[in-house]
Parts: sequence; C-alpha cells; structure tokens
Amino acid sequence: TSILAGKKQHEREDPDFTCPTKPLGIKHITNTAPTNLYLHDMKRENHLFLKKYANLAVAMVSLAENGCVQCAASLWDDLLYSSLRPSIHLVSSLLIAYTKAGKFNQISTVLSQIRDRDFSWLPQAYSLSISCFGIGGRLDLMESTLNEMVSMGFRIDSATANAYVVYYSKHGTLVQMEAAYGRLKRSRILIEEEGIRAMSFAYMKEKKFYKLGEFLRDVGLGRRNVGNLLWNLLLLSYAVNFKMKSLQREFLGMLEAGFRPDLTSFNIRALAFSRMNLFWDLHLSLEHMRHDNVVPDLVTYGCVVDAYLEKRMGRNLDFALKKMVNLDECPSVATDPFVFEVMGKGDFHLASEAFLEFNQRKRWTYRK
Repeated sequence: TSILAGKKQHEREDPDFTCPTKPLGIKHITNTAPTNLYLHDMKRENHLFLKKYANLAVAMVSLAENGCVQCAASLWDDLLYSSLRPSIHLVSSLLIAYTKAGKFNQISTVLSQIRDRDFSWLPQAYSLSISCFGIGGRLDLMESTLNEMVSMGFRIDSATANAYVVYYSKHGTLVQMEAAYGRLKRSRILIEEEGIRAMSFAYMKEKKFYKLGEFLRDVGLGRRNVGNLLWNLLLLSYAVNFKMKSLQREFLGMLEAGFRPDLTSFNIRALAFSRMNLFWDLHLSLEHMRHDNVVPDLVTYGCVVDAYLEKRMGRNLDFALKKMVNLDECPSVATDPFVFEVMGKGDFHLASEAFLEFNQRKRWTYRK
C-alpha cells in the first residue's frame, strides 16, 4: 500500500510520468520547452500549408479566367487528389472563372469530379453551376444539372428554382419558359420579383400582351410582397395597345383591391393619355397624383409637354404645369425602366436627358 501510495504521490508531483486517458489540451503542455518548440513548428507548418493553399487557389482561378483551361484543370486535379480539401469559396471562384471564359464543359467536368465525394457544400456547387450555365445560355447543361441535382436528393431552393425560370425567359422560347414556370409551380415554389420581370419582359418582347395578362393573373394580383409590380405590368399591357377602357377598369380594380398607385402606375396612364391626346384624363390623373402626394418626375412632365406641343397648345402649358408640386427641384426619373422597354421615351424626355448630360455644371430645375 505504501509503495502504491508513493507511486501515486510521485505521479502527482511529476507530470512527465503521467499517462492521461484523454489528449492533453494546449494549456496542459505549454509549460515545457520541447512542447513549445513542437507547437512553434506546427504553427509554422500550418502557416506554410495555408499560404500554399491560397497561392494555389489564386493561380488556378487566374489561369481559368485567362483561358488557360488545361493549366487550371491540372492544378485543380493536384488539389483534388491531394490531402487538401477544397472549400466552397474556392470551387465557386473556379466555376465563376470558367463561366467568364465561356468554358462550360469544364464546369461539367468539375461537377463530375466532386459528385461522389463527401463534401457538405455539394448542393451549393450544383446551385451555382445552374446559374453559371444559365448566364451562358447553355440551357441544355442547366437542365441536365437540375435533373441530376433532383436525382441525388438535393433540395431545390427558391433562389435556384427562380434562376432556372429567369434564364429560360432570357435565352429560351416562350414554350420553354412556360414549361419552366410550370415546373416551378408544381414544386410549390413562389416565383419572385426577378422571375416575374424576366417572364413579363419575354412576353413584351414578343408582343404577347394577352398572355402577359394571363400570366400576371396566374401569379396572383393580390400578392403584396412585390409591391405594385404585378398591377403596373397589367396596366402596361393595356396602355401599350391604347385599350383605354380596359386600362381604366384595371386601374379601378387596383384601387378596389387596396393597392395604392405609385409613380409608375400614374405615368403608365399619363403616357397613354398623352399619346391619345386625352387632355381631360391627363389633368384628372395629375390631380389624383397631387391628392395622393405622388411627386412627378421627368416622365410626367414629358407627358404633359409632348401632349400640348403636339397640338400646338404651348400657350396653355402654364395651366397644366401649375399642378406640379416640384417645379423647383432637379429633374430626375423614378419610373420603373420596364415602362420604356415597351412604350419608349417621349420627345421631351429624350431631349431633356441629352441636355442635362451635356450641361452638368449648372443646377437645372423643371422650371428652368
């Protein structure tokens, strides 16, 4: 017993003889010189390791961006089959670099190499690849990648699904776009603002305004998380063809649904009234804007000026401009740009923008 007690006492006094069952933490071993040296070497090796990894990553991405695909691929292979584990940041940078260089087949190669590996970020890499293929208009690769993602059991999030619709809207036919939207709906994922804009612009570009109206109603005019976008697009679909009764009906429907018209809503109507020379309707619209505290912009002024000058009624302009509440402010455009994609810009609007661009030294206002 004394021997055992002596041994235990000795072990307590001299830690070099202890045999702990758990690994020692740093705080337990920093008191010895050999351990300090070991830690210093370990930190130095770790620093060199990280530096080598960073240099390799920078070189690989730079080569990919500059079109040196074989060299970049060689470095990627060295990294992938070494003890290093690539991060999602590195893989993302590489995929984006290949996208900029137009090397979409190389993106497919990277995906095939990492597909069977136990990387926690694999779903993120697939989602990014779908966007990369979409940006380049490679709808075939985008489609196959999405299908592969589904077959592997990965969840398709809202951002990926909406990007899928956006790129079909930009690069595909209307039939392909509608099929992509149908797939989105079947997945019970809501189409978001970017997708709504992309699909609407595709319909506008093909002058399919009736289909645009059907699409907007299918999305749901009562949705409030996209503001007045759906209603404004619907108003535009009637204004572009000067269907004035339908335009007025939908505007009233917007009010009845509890939506408050914004500047874009009013300017869509003002553009139609101006080009149809409906002066009384134009004046009522200006009064409504004033009542709702909606501040006019350069587009609003242009609608008034163009309408009066076209009918050679310039002397009466003061009567209309008195309704404007911001005559002494600097001209600006706050109307949603999609309006100009369909209806273009008026003469006064175009002339004013050109004038302001070449006369920036002086502070100009609507009044002068």
